[in-house]
Amino acid sequence: MILLQVIICSLIGGVFSLIGGVLLLASKRRVALAEYATALAAGALLAAAFVDVLPEAIEGDDPHTVLLCALVGLLAFFIFEGMITWFHSHSHRGDGKHTDPVIPMMIIGDTVHNFIDGIAIAAGFLASPLTGVIVTIAVAAHEIPQEIGDFGLMLHKGVKRSKVLLINILSQLATTVAAVGFFLFGETTKMSFAPALGVVAGFFIYIAASDLIPSIHQEQSRKVVFRQSAILLLGVLVVSLVIVALHGLE
Repeated sequence: MILLQVIICSLIGGVFSLIGGVLLLASKRRVALAEYATALAAGALLAAAFVDVLPEAIEGDDPHTVLLCALVGLLAFFIFEGMITWFHSHSHRGDGKHTDPVIPMMIIGDTVHNFIDGIAIAAGFLASPLTGVIVTIAVAAHEIPQEIGDFGLMLHKGVKRSKVLLINILSQLATTVAAVGFFLFGETTKMSFAPALGVVAGFFIYIAASDLIPSIHQEQSRKVVFRQSAILLLGVLVVSLVIVALHGLE
């Protein structure tokens, strides 16, 4: 039964992010909406990490071990993103006669990222169905601005809309594959979920603090910065309240 929930949530998370990307790209105000979606996603990730994932992990293991795993997760994703950036920039060094490497590198990076999202969802469900759902919500939230960026870049590079959609759908399936595989592995080995949740929290904190929040500081308009900051805080507040309310129903 829980495995079915893992499959459904991993698929819903991908579909939700794809729908959000398509709708926002269709909007004439997609740039502004993407900026606000980024701020909301940052708030959702921080709330999920500090209000649900880390406390859940600490309940299941030594706090020092959990926090160390969170640090390892944060550093691991920093290194992973640095490698993707290095290969991306390195692939640009050529004579210009080869196919533009940006699209394949972006697809590879996005697919690996989706695979990690699937592991995060599975780790959440290994802890409890409620934590699994909360992790899924956080994953879907931060995928929306990312999908907008992917869609926009591919279209800018001349990729047809139908092909853009197909590529992103196939890439999103990596989330389900990873979620099912990691969940079955965890169930079979009866591994402790707490270290994995610590890594997930590190992942969420890194994405929010390194990828999402800096985009707010890059804004020149004080009005936009104020709005984005308010939306970030709103995201933290709303998701935190939802988490507390859901745990109260357990």
